[in-house]
Amino acid sequence: MAVEERAGSRTSRPEIRLVRRGFTDPDQAVRRLAEPALQGLAADPVLLDALGATADPDLALLGLTRLLEALDPHERHTLRDTLTASKPLRDRLLGVLGASAALGDHLARHPRDWHALVTFELRDMHPGRADFLGELSRRVWAAAEPGGDAVPRRADALRLAYRRCLLAIAARDLSGTTDLAQTAAELADLAGATLQTALDIAADEDPEAAVACRLAIIGMGKCGGRELNYVSDVDVIFVAEPCEGVEEQRATQAATRLAARTMRLCSDTTGEGAIWPVDANLRPEGRNGPLVRTLASHLAYYQRWAKTWEFQALLKARPVAGDADLGAAYTEAIAPLVWQAAARENFVPDVQQMRRRVVDAIPVTELDRQLKLGPGGLRDVEFSVQLLQLVHGRTDEALRSANTLEALAALSAGGYVGRADAASLDAAYRFLRTLEHRIQLHRLRRTHLMPTDQADQRRLARSLATRINDDTRDDPVAALHREWKRHAVEVRRLHERLFYRPLLDAVAVLPVAELEVAETGAAGLSTEAARERLAALGYADPAAALRHISALASGVSRKAAIQRTLLPVMLGWFADSADPDAGLLNFRQVSDALGRTPWYLRLLRDEGAAAEQLARVLSAGRLAPDLLLRAPEAVAMLGDPQGLVPRGRAALEQEILAAVGRAPTAAAGVAAARSVRRRELFRTSAADLLGRLADDPAEALETAAEALTALNTATLQGALRASIAGWEDRNGELPTRLAVIAMGRFGGHELGYGSDADVMFVHEPLLGMLDEDAAKAAHAVIHDLRALLSAPSTEPPLLVDADLRPEGRQGPLVRTLASYAAYYRRWSHAWESQALLRAEPVAGDAELGERFRALIDPLRYPGTGVPERDLVEIRRIKARIEAERLPRGADPTTHTKIGRGGLADVEWTVQLLQLQHGHLVPALRTTRTRQALTAAADAGLLAREDAEVLDAAWVLASRVRSAVMLVRGRPGDSFPGEARELAGVARYLGYGAGHTGELVDDYRRTTRRARKVVERLFYGY
Repeated sequence: MAVEERAGSRTSRPEIRLVRRGFTDPDQAVRRLAEPALQGLAADPVLLDALGATADPDLALLGLTRLLEALDPHERHTLRDTLTASKPLRDRLLGVLGASAALGDHLARHPRDWHALVTFELRDMHPGRADFLGELSRRVWAAAEPGGDAVPRRADALRLAYRRCLLAIAARDLSGTTDLAQTAAELADLAGATLQTALDIAADEDPEAAVACRLAIIGMGKCGGRELNYVSDVDVIFVAEPCEGVEEQRATQAATRLAARTMRLCSDTTGEGAIWPVDANLRPEGRNGPLVRTLASHLAYYQRWAKTWEFQALLKARPVAGDADLGAAYTEAIAPLVWQAAARENFVPDVQQMRRRVVDAIPVTELDRQLKLGPGGLRDVEFSVQLLQLVHGRTDEALRSANTLEALAALSAGGYVGRADAASLDAAYRFLRTLEHRIQLHRLRRTHLMPTDQADQRRLARSLATRINDDTRDDPVAALHREWKRHAVEVRRLHERLFYRPLLDAVAVLPVAELEVAETGAAGLSTEAARERLAALGYADPAAALRHISALASGVSRKAAIQRTLLPVMLGWFADSADPDAGLLNFRQVSDALGRTPWYLRLLRDEGAAAEQLARVLSAGRLAPDLLLRAPEAVAMLGDPQGLVPRGRAALEQEILAAVGRAPTAAAGVAAARSVRRRELFRTSAADLLGRLADDPAEALETAAEALTALNTATLQGALRASIAGWEDRNGELPTRLAVIAMGRFGGHELGYGSDADVMFVHEPLLGMLDEDAAKAAHAVIHDLRALLSAPSTEPPLLVDADLRPEGRQGPLVRTLASYAAYYRRWSHAWESQALLRAEPVAGDAELGERFRALIDPLRYPGTGVPERDLVEIRRIKARIEAERLPRGADPTTHTKIGRGGLADVEWTVQLLQLQHGHLVPALRTTRTRQALTAAADAGLLAREDAEVLDAAWVLASRVRSAVMLVRGRPGDSFPGEARELAGVARYLGYGAGHTGELVDDYRRTTRRARKVVERLFYGY
């Protein structure tokens, strides 16, 4: 038994040694090491250690076995000897085989290419375009010569030569001979050499085209920046000029043939696969534009039609192949256009739109795995560096580099980015790009996603072991993820650190602040540079913005210190809005009012969501900030998870009536009610602006309207209670009962932020009281109520409009129930029956209100429907309103109330159906437009499609009115004429920056469809 155990121990020792070296399948490894091709190597501990040092020892051993088996005996012997004797070659070869299954496959098919690992190492420590071009050209042209390479076609020869060069680059990268920047530069140089060789092949195949034109290939993107990935599209632009004596059209056609053939030689798949796609979609007009243009044609397009993102892309333009003089002329000609892009009128919206488009395009399932496009990814670094270059490169030529790392270093050297920040970003960018390279190398596939397979993640972690700043080595995969997330978090703060913190340094004037700048190495922007940056970020008045920043952040107080922490990120949120200047100004005013309140800055500092919500509310328009500035302590709502949930009518009435009951006078009671209303208006408007009311826009509209209706109802109830108490303090018991009847949008529960409270007042004298005394008392109470609710105050007024009462402004303000009955019995008009459709008791004596409802129901739901004379009258009044009440100069296609397909069109159509059929269809007996519209469709009174068209128009028009009030702070029935206000309306309605035109187009299209339905149903056309 002991002998067997010792024998078993001896047989297990090789496996144990292999496991300790990182092999995951030691049994398979033992079998491979016993293969004849590895004779003399299996027992070499140096080789085993070298295999164990690779990213995937099992993969490396498999690749080595396949390579040795593919070689003839003489070559096999040479390679074995070299592996034993040369550590550099051993490390390079095994490093490639352990990291890249694709390159291992290549060596198994073309085993003699292992010599490339020696050739390029001996030739030059840093091979460049000329070295790669020589290698590619030699092998490509040898493919066509008798007795030359056995590759049957030049296209295959180009692919094989490219892989041979790629193998050498990967070996130098994986062995640590080159760093990320040099590796990416070599990949870009290889791409340029490949394009040049492909162009030479195309010219040889089409000599007529070659002598007709000069063609330059301009590298874009990572190729232009000499920072290419292992597997990437190669972005290019083609520019051509005719040769002497050749017509431009003929030369352009010839150049197009050469360019197209060059692209196919690189992109097409042959027996040796493909090299990489050549993407020319960054050219003028994209894929819809001509593939090749002359230099003059390029310039004409860029001067007249180009968008901001195109100049941002041109920042990386670099000649990489073809006619060198023409390429240089191209870059020289476009440079002035590129470096003035930041001064363009739509610079900020264009850049923000492009940034959002990239983020929005990421599938949700990939968001957490994206190294390039996700939050804290490579695109964040590149985007921000480029934006800083465009802003400051106008006046500082040292910043005009196409390479991200070089540009970042220049920004740091010029003081535009702090040294510590630049070093941190440099490290993050290098790590993320190296991780991306390792992922792509495995299968030579274009991807920017972290793999999900554990074996893949283990290989990545081992390949990056020297780059992971983690003391724990028990779990390399966990260490990899920690390092990745650490860098991603640092990059995620990039926007703040690159754009805003230097602005604080620009306004820091105290010695302590200056000392802090020196110690941290933060960028010391000049005032002019700070203004330029603010202007580029969308601030219309940079000088004023700097004054606000200085007022908030200067000094040595605790308040200033916290503001210096808050401001960078707040400035970023303001810049993402339609009106950054207003956001910053409002923030300063709120901070001035609450800065000494202990909880305020602590709330913003410690509750990130509260700070962001405040920034969004303050920069989204005027209404909510105006409400907040009247009582800034309402900021506390933003830190409460339930703080932005509108309160119901019962809770509001309880609070308001309690406050009224404690007030010493009627004026004080109404003031207390108005104070609650102001606070709740802020709650609802802030929740609306932040998208917290509902996910569906129509549902959010109804939630806001219901909240506003409940708020006005509770306010009227409190004001009525206070006014009655005030009268009774002066005169004794009130001799009558009062009820308030909501009308119009109020009665329909469809209030907007700028709506008046349309009402009627009804009273009924108490038993034994004289009618005249009761009427005088009722009138006095209602007069006080209206006056107190609209009196000048720091609280927003509630305007009570009673013009829908019988006889309008000429009739008594308050009537008895009997007077209403007499009037309606004798004098009522069709339009009054229509107005009563939205009448609903809301305050005062509930029993009296219900009796009023019973009185008017036969009028608004007449048993005989609508007589023909009334129908004609209703249509006549509607037509007259359209003709006479539209404000002078107003566009009828965009006026939300009276305009074509607007609110009046939809509401009058629905109300006509209610008058005609309400007595037969109980569901039509509602004060709410949308409910009545649904009921009419359910009853078959109109087609479901027509109902949907009308509903869409009504919802959109209502949302536009709400948006106008939220943005401008005052009511309006048309789209704002000022660009920033219109942009704010568009943002509220879900349209991104730069899409205001789409909003107006969508509104006109929606209401135009509604108008057609109205003309058919209401007017009978």
